[in-house]
Amino acid sequence: MDATATETPAAEPDAFEWAMVEVFGHRSHAGRALEVERFGAKMLRIDVPKLVLEPVVEGKPFSYSVESWVTHFYGGSSIFSYTLTDEVNVMRINRPTASAYRYIAPPDRDDDDDFGGDDDGN
Repeated sequence: MDATATETPAAEPDAFEWAMVEVFGHRSHAGRALEVERFGAKMLRIDVPKLVLEPVVEGKPFSYSVESWVTHFYGGSSIFSYTLTDEVNVMRINRPTASAYRYIAPPDRDDDDDFGGDDDGN
């Protein structure tokens, strides 16, 4: 018996909407949302983009590109909030976070002369 691979038909580009979804009030996702039927029930499918930093080009601000998509499925009863948005906000929300600053350790101070005292201890 031969096993043949079945290919899932691609959804139309207009079939999804850009949305932010909060599930049970604990998890939140921003991405492409679509209502699909799985396991005999209607479910929310949300594809969240995984962004990577593109090489820096002089004169251009940081830019990100979509490396891949991570798909999550949720039943309708688990959705706490659903907010429509646009692609720009979805990409901004999923942008990798960078540290606000880098900690630079102070220099080692082994001798007491650095504290402004004189040799007499005054």
